[in-house]
Amino acid sequence: MFSMFFGAGNVVFPLGLGRVAGNMNFYAILGLLLSAVLIPFTGVIAMFLFEGDYQSFFVRIGKIPGFFVTAFLMCIIGPFVAIPRCITLSYSTLKLYFPSTSLVFFSITACVIIFILTRKRRKILDILGYVLAPILVLSLVILVVKGLIIHPESIQTDHTRLGIFYYGLKEGYFTMDLFAAFFFSVVILIGLKKSLGASFDTKTVQGKKELLSITLKSTLVGAGLIGLIYSGFSFVSSFYGSELYGVQKDTILSVLADKILGPIGGIIANTCVMLACLTTAMTLVAVFSEFIQNQIFKKRFNYISCLLITLIFSFVFSNLGFMGILKMSAPILHICYPVLILLTVLNVGHRMFGFKFVKIPVLVAFIISFIVYFI
Repeated sequence: MFSMFFGAGNVVFPLGLGRVAGNMNFYAILGLLLSAVLIPFTGVIAMFLFEGDYQSFFVRIGKIPGFFVTAFLMCIIGPFVAIPRCITLSYSTLKLYFPSTSLVFFSITACVIIFILTRKRRKILDILGYVLAPILVLSLVILVVKGLIIHPESIQTDHTRLGIFYYGLKEGYFTMDLFAAFFFSVVILIGLKKSLGASFDTKTVQGKKELLSITLKSTLVGAGLIGLIYSGFSFVSSFYGSELYGVQKDTILSVLADKILGPIGGIIANTCVMLACLTTAMTLVAVFSEFIQNQIFKKRFNYISCLLITLIFSFVFSNLGFMGILKMSAPILHICYPVLILLTVLNVGHRMFGFKFVKIPVLVAFIISFIVYFI
């Protein structure tokens, strides 16, 4: 769970939050932990109740609306937002050392590399994951620990507790981890079932209880680890806020790594972040390509064609730049996230307590969320 939800790109948001929050960071991180940790892992539990079947989860709002919501969310965590964001964050990390590199050139190169590595199910993705994940986590942990031990004083801000809490809550939307929870849960459940052993029957009442137990335990561990890392980065950034003034959100990590770990340590950490972002992009490209091949085109197009379509859209949107992608996605996330939170709660209520109402509450929530955002 930790490896699936902890994307290198997500570190950007607690870093940006800490820089803004300053001495009020404690209240800001509470908001972020609610929307970026507690709610997504609640989504995992909700999907457990639906046995990882996201189609059954969304069909409760209607067959056609459910299909369109599923396709829309896949586009968001695919070539419209998440994949381009991974590419542009990799570019921002590289640009610190090679400032003359253009975004267009880097995006083309990244898409070609992703195509080569995802054209066939090569083991290089697994190898990259096994090698990169420990190095990435280790370098980030060292950065956080060193940044917390030796640091300047946090800048004084005039934020109110409630105001900065709400700001942190909204920043958590940008991690999009609730969206990911809906589609990653099937993989998580398969892994959890394997951990119980082939002889264990998860279709019996006792088997379901055992699976629920291990799901809850795994959720607590995964959420705890991610919460600790988010909190650590947010506090480190709050301490160095005065030195990060004017730094773009997508380059905060690069600047902090170079400042705290030194030139060599910074290069190692930034290289790991860049490669981890590209690895995440490869996984998302493969997932989205298979989705449109099976669900949209009904296998009328082959996998390679769907892969090319995915990468073309990813390239186009990546040229908006990291901040441009955030600006474009902000209305979508601020409107949709509260609605999806409500849908998650209602579906949990449906499976646990037989609560039937869903269509009208979700529709009303969408209308309210839409109006509130544009007021």
